Amino acid sequence: MKEIPFYKPLIDNTEKSLINEVLDFEDSSKIEELESNFSKYVGVKHSVSTCNGTAAMHLAMCALDLKRGDKIICSVNSFPAVAEVVRHFDAEPIFVDIDKDDFNMDVNELEKVLEKSNHKKLKAIFVSHVAGQIANLDRIYELANIYNVKVVEDATQALGGNYNNKKVGTTGSDITIFRFSPQMKNAIANAGIMTTNDDNLMQRARLLKNHAIVSDGWDRFGNLGYVYDVVDIGFKYDLNELNAAFAIGQLKKNDYSIKRRLEIATIYDKELKDCPHISLPVKKSNHTYDQYIIKVDKNRDGFAKELKENGIYTSLHFIPLHLLSYYKQKYNLRVNDFPNALTNYQQILSLPIYAGLNDKDVHYICEQIKQIAKNRV
Repeated sequence: MKEIPFYKPLIDNTEKSLINEVLDFEDSSKIEELESNFSKYVGVKHSVSTCNGTAAMHLAMCALDLKRGDKIICSVNSFPAVAEVVRHFDAEPIFVDIDKDDFNMDVNELEKVLEKSNHKKLKAIFVSHVAGQIANLDRIYELANIYNVKVVEDATQALGGNYNNKKVGTTGSDITIFRFSPQMKNAIANAGIMTTNDDNLMQRARLLKNHAIVSDGWDRFGNLGYVYDVVDIGFKYDLNELNAAFAIGQLKKNDYSIKRRLEIATIYDKELKDCPHISLPVKKSNHTYDQYIIKVDKNRDGFAKELKENGIYTSLHFIPLHLLSYYKQKYNLRVNDFPNALTNYQQILSLPIYAGLNDKDVHYICEQIKQIAKNRV
C-alpha cells in the first residue's frame, strides 16, 4: 500500500556539504552565517538563533522580562508551545477566539479582550499566523499602539510570507519567532530564530540564551574564556553548529518550498472544489500554505481514519487550547467559551503539503478524498 507521510523534509547534498564543513572544523561559524543569512532574507536588523522554535518563544518572553502575574494575549487556536512558554514564567495567557475562515485571531474579539484586560500587567499580544496565512497585522498593530502593549509574532508557519509587500518579521512587531522544523518529536535537525529590530531586546536575548555568561571570549571550538561571570538567570538555548548548517541549507530552499507548496495547493483547489462534504481553505491574505487545511462537514475523525487506511497521514491545526486538559482545568474553561474555534476544530483536517510531495501523490490524495466523500453522500 502507498504511504504518504504528513510531512517529510527536503534534504539533498546542500545540507550534507554544509554539515561536512562543520565536521572538518572549518574556521567560519555556521551559527553566525545562519544568523547573518536569515537577517538578510527577512530584512531585519537582528536574528538570534536558538536550539528550536519553542526555545525562541521562551527567549522572547525572557527578552520582554515577563514576570509572575503578567498577562499575554494569544489565539486559542495556537500550538501549545505559545501558551506553554507564558506559563513557565507563572504569567497568564489570555485566549482570544478566531476568525472562522482563516483560523487566525479575530481582531474584533481581540479588541474586546484588550478593553477587558487593560491593566499594567498586560505585556503583549502573541500573534500566530496559522498554516502560513498572515493575520490582520494592520489592525493588531493599531490596537497594540492604543493599549501600549508589545506584539510578538509566532511566524513558525510563515517563514518567507509577505504582508503589505514586506516579509513577515519586518512588518512592525517587536519580536518575531521562526523555526526550521515542524512540530516533530524526532526531527532530523532543529533550529529556532528570534528576530527583532530592537537593540535592547537583541542584547538581552543574546545574553540569556547561554546561561547569561559574560566572558573575555570563546575560541572557535566553543571553549569558554579563562575568566567569566554570570549576570542574570539564563538558559542553555544556543544552537549548535551542525543544526545551524542544516538550517542554512533549508533556508536556501525556502523560496522553492513555498513555490512548490503553492503548486500543490493549486492542485488541491482544482481537484477538490466540487467535492461533497469538503470546504477548501479561504485565502484572505498572503498565504505560504505551510499547511493546507480543509473542513469536513461529516464525521471528520472517520474521514481521517479512512485516509490513513489508504496510506495518507493527516493532522489537526490546532486542537484549541481551551480543550486541552491543563488549560481547561487551570482556568475553568468551558467547551463553548470560544465558539468559532470549537466549530472549526470539529471539522478541520490538514492534508500533506511539502516540497518533496510529487504531483502523482497529490492526485492520489485527491482521489482518495473524493472517493471517501462520495461514499458519504
